[in-house]
Amino acid sequence: MLVIHYIIVLICVLISVAFLTLFERKVLSYVQIRKGPNKVGFSGILQPFSDAIKLFTKEQTWMNVSNYILYFLSPVMMFFLALVLWCIMPYTTGFLDFNYSMFFFLSVLSLGVYPLMIAGWSSNSKYALLGGLRGVAQTISYEVSLALILLSFIVFVGYYSMEEFVEVQNPVYMFFMFYFLSLIWVVSCLAEMNRTPFDFAEGESELVSGFNVEYSAGGFALLFLGEYTMIIVMSAVMVSLFLGGNLDLFYFLKTTLLVFLVLWLRGTLPRYRYDKLMGLAWKSILPFTLHILFVYMVVKFMCIIW
Repeated sequence: MLVIHYIIVLICVLISVAFLTLFERKVLSYVQIRKGPNKVGFSGILQPFSDAIKLFTKEQTWMNVSNYILYFLSPVMMFFLALVLWCIMPYTTGFLDFNYSMFFFLSVLSLGVYPLMIAGWSSNSKYALLGGLRGVAQTISYEVSLALILLSFIVFVGYYSMEEFVEVQNPVYMFFMFYFLSLIWVVSCLAEMNRTPFDFAEGESELVSGFNVEYSAGGFALLFLGEYTMIIVMSAVMVSLFLGGNLDLFYFLKTTLLVFLVLWLRGTLPRYRYDKLMGLAWKSILPFTLHILFVYMVVKFMCIIW
């Protein structure tokens, strides 16, 4: 039953990722006052399937001087890590409900640096390597703040399970109790997902798509699927942490709203300057989250004593 459950989850995730690409193109097109995909099927509804067929039937290319084993494995690893994160969601059927799911979340998230770095290095292209290095530096910088924010919540809640985070929010959402920390989490997640205004790993106007510049056909499709799966995963995690998280209709509506926010930001905000991005991580967000964590630990310690 566990295997069947996970297969059903994966099928639903893959279908949602397919239509997320269409959703993004539609949102961006209406932001730019145009129509977007509207030819394949009714109002372009079959466009994702057309794109998938085109990508996976194209000829796969690779460079003679590339490390081709790692070159082909890194997209698979990126996609696999994005799918593994679905284990921690608080499903009503129980699924893989384990007590240390938040630590598992941080561990898998930190592993996401490796396929990004390997993809840039194994291509043996200086442009891909530059994009990979920028992406790795950015991801590592913002993972520190994500971990500190999560530790602050763990100190407050006293549990390490996603299920317990959902239970705690029955009276009031954590978003209202920890407003500033929630906003910083959203900003850090945008940097973690390499999305606008922090899309330096794939800065199209500067790096010609960055670390994935040498990928085509199936390899590029897997990198693409991994990135969009992460958008849905991080939105679902944000809903579970800050906006209730009970698995009902509103859970999916809130997740869709956060996904729309990510796409909306891409259509409206310009790209941040790279030195300002790193300065924001180390000089602003890190000291603030450290202070908040220290305050929560002191308050928790005083409550235990009293």
